[in-house]
Amino acid sequence: MRVFLLNLILAISWSALTGNATLVNFCFGFFLGYLALRVSPKIPEGTKYFQRLPRLIRLASFFLQELVVSSLRAAYEVLSPKLQSRPLVVRIPLEVTDQTQIFILANLISLTPGTVVLEITQDNSELLVHTMFVDDPDIFREEIHQGFEKRVREAFS
Repeated sequence: MRVFLLNLILAISWSALTGNATLVNFCFGFFLGYLALRVSPKIPEGTKYFQRLPRLIRLASFFLQELVVSSLRAAYEVLSPKLQSRPLVVRIPLEVTDQTQIFILANLISLTPGTVVLEITQDNSELLVHTMFVDDPDIFREEIHQGFEKRVREAFS
């Protein structure tokens, strides 16, 4: 956590020194700070921050990609004269067991248009998900496992 705070301070300092307080400049300063901290001899080599940040960025970019694709699909469904939705409730067994990871996974699924988590079982072993577009429930389960669940597990383990 301290390394992340140092990185934020470096990004804010970069924005202040350049006199340009835009999001792009802040992100560039954050990247420069990350590189500076990565090569710094004062920061221990085994710090989890340097492994976790790229994984969090991969999770965020995957979520944004899924958000755009599912938003376009839902918008097309709403605007097309012929309904093509195939709603279904799918039970998804979970591989993640940590409460925080289950919480993040359920929220990422629910934030994606066309899907919503209806229930998490009492023993936290399964999600009950309603989805608008499913041809095969097994393929949908595999997409969740190989998509969101895999990236959440990588980012937060």
